Amino acid sequence: MTDDLNYTFTVAKSPYEAFSAISDARAWWSGNIEGRTDELGAEWSYEVPDIHFSAFRITELVPDRSVAWLVTKSRLTFTEDQEEWTGTTVRFEVLPTADGTQVRFTHEGLVPQVECFGVCRVAWSEYILGSLKDLIESSAGRPDSFGSGKLEEAQQRAQQESGSAIA
Repeated sequence: MTDDLNYTFTVAKSPYEAFSAISDARAWWSGNIEGRTDELGAEWSYEVPDIHFSAFRITELVPDRSVAWLVTKSRLTFTEDQEEWTGTTVRFEVLPTADGTQVRFTHEGLVPQVECFGVCRVAWSEYILGSLKDLIESSAGRPDSFGSGKLEEAQQRAQQESGSAIA
């Protein structure tokens, strides 16, 4: 078992439908996305001005099965080490089940010891369990559900969740 941040959900859709949605990051993730997000070896970037920038390289892409995005450069303005995402990998695995498709999300290297873990956990939860899942299920994601202007909310939620885990 790993401490890497991860989320799993199941949808009553095919692996093709789930994988297609994951590969269309603009449809479920807020911010400015530049470049192709659906081609092996492609380099692309994600930015919420004055909060977060990440450059990615797609290092694995097995259609309808898995995709991995290596973070080649990052800047998080709300952490002491603003490059703490650099060298981490965002991974999605798509597995057929009797009920449809299981989607497994893991941000490898994003562990509780990393400063942004709490805030990033809250934000990823909104995008993965909210926007991406909605996109797969109904063809309508919520890419701006947790973007610009939401940093303070994420920090407060992370602090509350951390406090309740300790209590």
